[in-house]
Amino acid sequence: MATATTADTTMSAPADRIAPRRLIAFLIMVFGMFMSILDIQIVSASLTEIQAGLSASSSEVSWVQTAYLIAEVIAIPLSGFLSRALGTRMLFAISAAGFTISSFLCGFASSIEQMILWRALQGFLGAGMIPTVFASAYTVFPRSKFHIVGPIIGLVATLAPTVGPTVGGYITDAMSWHWLFFVNIPPGILITIGVLALVDFDEPHFELLDRFDWWGLVFMAGFLGSLEYVLEEGPQYEWLQDNSVAIFAAVCAVSAVCFFWRVLTANEPIVDLRAFGDRNFAVGCLLQFCIGIGLYGLTYIYPRYLAEVRGYSALMIGETMFVSGVTMFLMAPVVGRLMLKVDMRLIIAFGLVIFAIGSYQMTGITRDYDFWELFLPQVLRGVGMMFAMVPTNNIALGTLAPDRVKNASGLFNLMRNLGGAVGLAVINQVLNDRTDLHISRLHERVNWGNATAVETLNMLQQKLQGMGDSALMAMKQLSQIVHRQAVVMGYGDAFFMLTCFYIALSFMVMLLNKPSSPMAGGGDAH
Repeated sequence: MATATTADTTMSAPADRIAPRRLIAFLIMVFGMFMSILDIQIVSASLTEIQAGLSASSSEVSWVQTAYLIAEVIAIPLSGFLSRALGTRMLFAISAAGFTISSFLCGFASSIEQMILWRALQGFLGAGMIPTVFASAYTVFPRSKFHIVGPIIGLVATLAPTVGPTVGGYITDAMSWHWLFFVNIPPGILITIGVLALVDFDEPHFELLDRFDWWGLVFMAGFLGSLEYVLEEGPQYEWLQDNSVAIFAAVCAVSAVCFFWRVLTANEPIVDLRAFGDRNFAVGCLLQFCIGIGLYGLTYIYPRYLAEVRGYSALMIGETMFVSGVTMFLMAPVVGRLMLKVDMRLIIAFGLVIFAIGSYQMTGITRDYDFWELFLPQVLRGVGMMFAMVPTNNIALGTLAPDRVKNASGLFNLMRNLGGAVGLAVINQVLNDRTDLHISRLHERVNWGNATAVETLNMLQQKLQGMGDSALMAMKQLSQIVHRQAVVMGYGDAFFMLTCFYIALSFMVMLLNKPSSPMAGGGDAH
């Protein structure tokens, strides 16, 4: 352990000063990570335009996002092994270049099949940038600087998916959906060149490639890819009642057993699970999984409400969602300073409670909720997410020995993405079930004995006089009003579920060992 300390001190320059070249290289990598995470959500507000442009069905166009997510989930844990084998410089350059080329191909796709293929390639290649940045942050820089680099990567990890719909809405509105992908090309080229010129964090170990576990990769792809498919498609197809979902669930179960058997028995496993032996890392991963539910879940639920109930355009949704992004940006330096003075477990608990309060404010949602009604919940969401995410990153990865951080970073980032996938599946299921329940209850109450319902029906009928069968049209409009009210009540139930979940989660910080240093979150790792 003393050798690791000596090496780390030498690498971080005298008196814990960050070398300018190293800082610039790291910031270039951070921007690459931002692009990769941003592209998960950048198409979400523009799927209708892509669907029209490629003459695709609604079920087909959803795969523009699903293909990216499945490929990314498979590649993220693989990055630990590849980072050790190829070195940070080569792996990141390959990822950035591959991401740029596949973005170019996506922009020129002429059919939905081509788009899905290139999006999967874009997700798989771009995924290597995400855990590599996390690993570099906690191995390259001295621990006294973790309060600076921690908020930077935490901000990017939370801000990118939050502003994705905003950026996508602006680009599609100003130009066309093709530019959602073309916009990646100039920065992608600059990032690739910058990384090749400046990154010198470690040395490659090409001999590891001779022991690459191909069976482990096959089993991992089957396990994680099928799991992502089941979580994406399950809620809309009644889960195992659909043949394709049932088949992929079976593939997932069998592949999971084979994957864990392979990982635990192979001489050079494709993913090293020993990091879970560290208590703070294991609990940190669980927290990251749960934070991912809120991060991706609310990035989904707010735009869906604004589009479905309020009828907002992609641009208007983006402008509303931007409030959380600005809040996160402003909170990043505040969290960094607090980590120097306050027990990070308390900061995490505070963030989770604030997040819960922001969700609770949305439990009384009505169809009239607009920008200003959403303003404070969005601010609280941004504050809570930054306070919860950044210290969790530091406690989980800052406690590990440098030689274990590369593998651990892949697992840690995987947990956030899996949390997002589970969160979306649960939220979709809750919205579907509770909406159906509220529709049946409202239909029971909306009858000829309900004075308000009869009065509303008469008012609608009078407004529609002279427009054909006014009685039938009024009944249809009343039915639409009832359905919309049921949908809004379903959103309120989903927010209440998130409130209870994050209040309960705030108690989990008690499972973390107290960090011996407020700067890093761990005492004996480096």
